[in-house]
Amino acid sequence: MNKEIIHTQDAPKAVGPYSQAVAVTGARTVYLSGQIGLEPHNGELVSESFEGQVKQAFANMLAVAEAAGGTKENVVKLTLFLTDLGKFGTVNTIMADIFPQPYPARSTVGVASLPKGAQFEVEAVVVL
Repeated sequence: MNKEIIHTQDAPKAVGPYSQAVAVTGARTVYLSGQIGLEPHNGELVSESFEGQVKQAFANMLAVAEAAGGTKENVVKLTLFLTDLGKFGTVNTIMADIFPQPYPARSTVGVASLPKGAQFEVEAVVVL
């Protein structure tokens, strides 16, 4: 297996032992690390607002997908992490504005906390 590490300055740098994304040659499936609502250039949460964090997390995820050579149409699987599952409807509304049909597969997990006090995180699998 040959792995290629994907990195872009248009998304926040890793804040732990992980890469923004890893591509595996052959089928060219790219596994994106989770993105929270960090502003790419200063590494701070873009907003205290849940909606603002969700939008920025998706923007960060799409920036990494684009750095790997993909677009939102190449996203085949999302995993969402929310600190408050009561806000799931907000995520659905934002996702419907971002992703065209057919939508990617998705899992959603309620969690006690996320890095840097974030309220939302998204990770993705992209096939090119």
